[in-house]
Amino acid sequence: MIKLIGVLIILIGFIIKLDTIAVVLIAGIATGLVAGIDFVEVLNILGTAFVQTRYMTLLLLTLSVVGILERNGLRERASICISKLKGATAGKVLSIYVTVRMLAAVLSMRLGGHVQFIRPLIYPMAKGAIEKDGKVSEELDEDLKGITNASENYANFFGQNVFVASSGVLLIVGTLQELGVKVEAYDVAKASIPVALITLVLAYFQYYRLDRKIKKLRTK
Repeated sequence: MIKLIGVLIILIGFIIKLDTIAVVLIAGIATGLVAGIDFVEVLNILGTAFVQTRYMTLLLLTLSVVGILERNGLRERASICISKLKGATAGKVLSIYVTVRMLAAVLSMRLGGHVQFIRPLIYPMAKGAIEKDGKVSEELDEDLKGITNASENYANFFGQNVFVASSGVLLIVGTLQELGVKVEAYDVAKASIPVALITLVLAYFQYYRLDRKIKKLRTK
């Protein structure tokens, strides 16, 4: 029962609003000590856990940076810049993004993301391209949000498997081998190339239809 002292410390710490990190650390150390673990070993466990989850810390850092940029007008500037380009359309903006994003995924480069690119840059740019010719209705805006977010998924999901050492390829190889199917990672990557190209073509067609729909709405 005394091993649950960590939970009690966290509850008390949160109720009286003490520093969150300090409360969690003290709770972890207290739990380890009452469980009979040496103090140095407790510190070793905490350090190992921190190193293993450092990528989560980097994600939180990214979110903070994106939030600061948005607060200082990043989305508005992206929208204004694209609205000044003659001939720019939402479909063209999305076509360029999905192409660059897929190439990055093929090369296993982490260039993209809903939080890092879609929300602060790509969606405002696509919306800015539409707003050159008038306001965007709520229905059209919702469609644009869905298509813009889907662009990230198209490129990342179908592009990453072209890279032979990607986690997706290794997962496919491991699963097939467990089922008794002999396959190499190179073969999976090679088979993913036409799938990625077909995805790009279908994405371009979707963007073309989006531009046609917007043009039709403007001419009514």
